[in-house]
Amino acid sequence: MKNARKILALVLSLVMLLALGVTSYAEYDYAGNAKRIPTDYTGKTVILHSNDVHGRIWGYAAMTAMKSAMEAAGAEKVLMVDAGDFSQGNPYVSTSKGESAITMMNAAGYDIVTLGNHEFDFGYAQLMENLKDAEFETICANVYLDETGEAILPATTVVEIELPAPEEAEQAAEGEETPAEPDTLKIGFFGLETPETATKVNPGLIKDISFATFDDLYASAQLAVDSLKEQNADLIIGLVHLGIAKESAANGYRSIDLYDKVTDIDFLIDGHSHTVMTAGENGEPIQSTGCYFANLGVVVIDNASKTIEDHFLIDCTNLPLDADVDAAAQEIISAVDAEYGSVFATSEVDLNGERAPGNRTEQTNLGTLVADAMVWNVVSGGAMEAYYKAPAVGVTNGGGIRAPIPAGGVTKSDINTVLPFGNTVAVIYVKGSELLEALEASTFCTPDPIGGFPQTSGIEWTLDTTKEYDQGEVYTLDGKESSYFAPASIQRVTIQSVNGEPFDENATYAVVTNNFCAAGGDTYNVFNRAYSEGFGFDTGIPMDEAVADYITEVLDGVIGEQYAEPSAQAVQILAE
Repeated sequence: MKNARKILALVLSLVMLLALGVTSYAEYDYAGNAKRIPTDYTGKTVILHSNDVHGRIWGYAAMTAMKSAMEAAGAEKVLMVDAGDFSQGNPYVSTSKGESAITMMNAAGYDIVTLGNHEFDFGYAQLMENLKDAEFETICANVYLDETGEAILPATTVVEIELPAPEEAEQAAEGEETPAEPDTLKIGFFGLETPETATKVNPGLIKDISFATFDDLYASAQLAVDSLKEQNADLIIGLVHLGIAKESAANGYRSIDLYDKVTDIDFLIDGHSHTVMTAGENGEPIQSTGCYFANLGVVVIDNASKTIEDHFLIDCTNLPLDADVDAAAQEIISAVDAEYGSVFATSEVDLNGERAPGNRTEQTNLGTLVADAMVWNVVSGGAMEAYYKAPAVGVTNGGGIRAPIPAGGVTKSDINTVLPFGNTVAVIYVKGSELLEALEASTFCTPDPIGGFPQTSGIEWTLDTTKEYDQGEVYTLDGKESSYFAPASIQRVTIQSVNGEPFDENATYAVVTNNFCAAGGDTYNVFNRAYSEGFGFDTGIPMDEAVADYITEVLDGVIGEQYAEPSAQAVQILAE
């Protein structure tokens, strides 16, 4: 009987693969180690996982097709899970404020997800409204309502999989003895969100909630794990949006820190830092697919031993697609492209929108373009004359610039993909010393990437990365601890001039930024001090419109050689 099931599984697998248009799954190479996707999953439970999809909705069809193939190959159960950041990243999800991401994940057949920081980009209220339509479970152990102290979502969930009776029981079922009771595999999942969300999202949109920080983060995770142990989970798996970026090392918010400090975790499915990995730096059982559906993650559980037998990544290139899920994605894509797809300008140069090397590590030509556009919108509109006239400079966080623009035609969709958050242009008035603090705090770990890295306009400044950051007290925002630390002294940054004039620490400067930074987002706590005290205003001009208007009206629709290179005003001194 058991062998018959295997043969049937193999036949079904081949039928499914042929139906999907392929004859077999090829070998996929990760870090030099070839992985073959087996055609026999009899006696196995499989977890397929994604993270940091960021609006690449066409990839969901590959997930569903892979699930179908594995089920056809005999898997007892195939679970689909996600480790966060599915609601934001391009117009296909941002124009619906994340609702279309939920639609696609429903269509794909996801079972369990946790939250990423970008799930909160449109506000806590919008997120919870979106999740009302979710046909999957959403878990998160460390985000709480300020008013009641209650978690906004369940911390854990347990998936119970009834396993077929063993071969002996099947024989007994034919009349020899009373059949044995089927066994059950219990997989416990807990969810965890990066506490960095408190400053990686516009703080004004999440005023009603708090994130467990520092030791409280680990305590939240341990409580969730202990709860799963009490429910007799055979395996405990974390869906965590923490990552392993060095930016997060100072506060201990990495997945490797979590695994070190919390006991009884069998495996972590990670997101946030866009890292491609099948293990932590010291061999920790942590896996992450990278981002944008570059890979699918696979965890294989042997049902008989109730242990994780294997885990690996599958390159998504040329994978077969589920026709129904692909059709759902194309419907959304077509509708958005109809509105955002027309070309309105031309770029004669490639504009760098990468993370690193890019907008999170250094001044880029795209960062310069965005900062120039922000300043022009405010100065040309006369907004500062009506408020208070001061030397104007541009500062925007590099992490808010999300994609490159290649040379060629430029569409509204391109600009929205670069600046998808719906942020608006704001102005704050700060002393020179406060501007210096903002630049110092926002480059504390450079040359390692940091989302707060300042893309500037009108400032001639130098960053000396050979010097150590003098870490002071943790920043607080509205009485809540931030994820970042103030500089105890200015050691790494110097400002030579502002708009060609000598820099003065005691002078007042008008910093044209975005409302996210003005509210204290990322490392810009010092900006919020001024803004919250009334020293500034929000223009209401959306960032993407500000850039599009600048390209049209100032550059006459052509991004030319003046943006072939980044501004020469920002200079880094690097260790040899």
